[in-house]
Amino acid sequence: MSAPVPAGVVPAERHLRSVMASAAAALGVEGLDNALAWPQTRRAVVALVDGLGRNVLRRFGGHAPFLKSAMESHGRVLQAPVPTTTAASLTSLGTGEEPGVHGVVGYDVLDPERGVVVNMLGGWDPATVPEQWQPLPTVLERAEAAGCAVVTVSLPLFAGSALTRAALRGGEYRAGSTMAARMQLALGVLDSARQPALVYLYFNELDKAGHRDGLGSDSWLHALEEVDTTLKRLHERMPPGSTLGITGDHGMVDVPDSRRLDYAEVLEDGSLRFPELLDGVEHTAGEPRLVQLHFGADVSAERRAAVAEAWRAAHGAHAWVLTRDEAVAAGWFGAEVADRVRPRIGDLLIAAHDDLALYDGRRVGAHAFEMVGQHGSPTRAEREVPLLLLST
Repeated sequence: MSAPVPAGVVPAERHLRSVMASAAAALGVEGLDNALAWPQTRRAVVALVDGLGRNVLRRFGGHAPFLKSAMESHGRVLQAPVPTTTAASLTSLGTGEEPGVHGVVGYDVLDPERGVVVNMLGGWDPATVPEQWQPLPTVLERAEAAGCAVVTVSLPLFAGSALTRAALRGGEYRAGSTMAARMQLALGVLDSARQPALVYLYFNELDKAGHRDGLGSDSWLHALEEVDTTLKRLHERMPPGSTLGITGDHGMVDVPDSRRLDYAEVLEDGSLRFPELLDGVEHTAGEPRLVQLHFGADVSAERRAAVAEAWRAAHGAHAWVLTRDEAVAAGWFGAEVADRVRPRIGDLLIAAHDDLALYDGRRVGAHAFEMVGQHGSPTRAEREVPLLLLST
């Protein structure tokens, strides 16, 4: 029997979407809610560690003594948005809104107007304009308009990327290839700022190692230790009157090779091994931990229901199978789902809650099946992230 479906809208004071907005509000930016009670400050750094789930500090805190100590003394647990994927989380962080409002509702998302699936992380379709796909003003734009010094410090790869334009546009972009370089760039902004300063600082190394080698691997532990040391040094060197907020965009779970399954496997004769799972499905989207299926417009309600039952029969013991309406009613995409966003969400959603990852092997390469660390589903391990607020 499947686990109970997670349900309920997460309030602002417990949600990742409030971190950047609270930091800006603490700097005096009007019209933003300081839902997380960020201390009033002149300099705010929002440090986002990709893949830093709450379970990371609980299980591997010995490799991150600075972060573990801060979490134990005054840390809080926040909820990342659903899907628990970087594109959705960073857009919630950057806009202060849930996916149902900002529209980045997964890793691969259907553009219903053109009938194409667009990768929201690094493979945007050239015809999809980020500022139109996600038209809401960002917190960084609002802080810049209010007279703050606004700087994003991240990797060179992401300067001007489609996701940066959609979720984190506004202010200046400074790039550093290493953690130490990014720390120094952030410190430079704080030291030189003559007006209120908002710095967004991004680290991707932990997530990258987790995907490749898994939680607890040597490479992953090395990345965790380096993150811990870097953030400790940043906190120690920040000028007086600064506040550092540390959080993550999602957690992570390991999925063994035997549980990374191709639900669209094609046999030698060209037929599908599991045709009942894809009957009437026109587009597959989402991610391996939260698959989103879009039916053709002429597919009957009876056929759709039969596909849902086929998924429950095949994977219902290890995954939640919900229609779009059921997922929306459960609050997965927030309290509100805008009309322009609703058709981007799959008609049928399959969210793993055990060690399971589901792929459409027709759309992904063989390397995708090598990914050990995974996220995307609304399990606690994937959704809970820490919030550490440290002032000088």
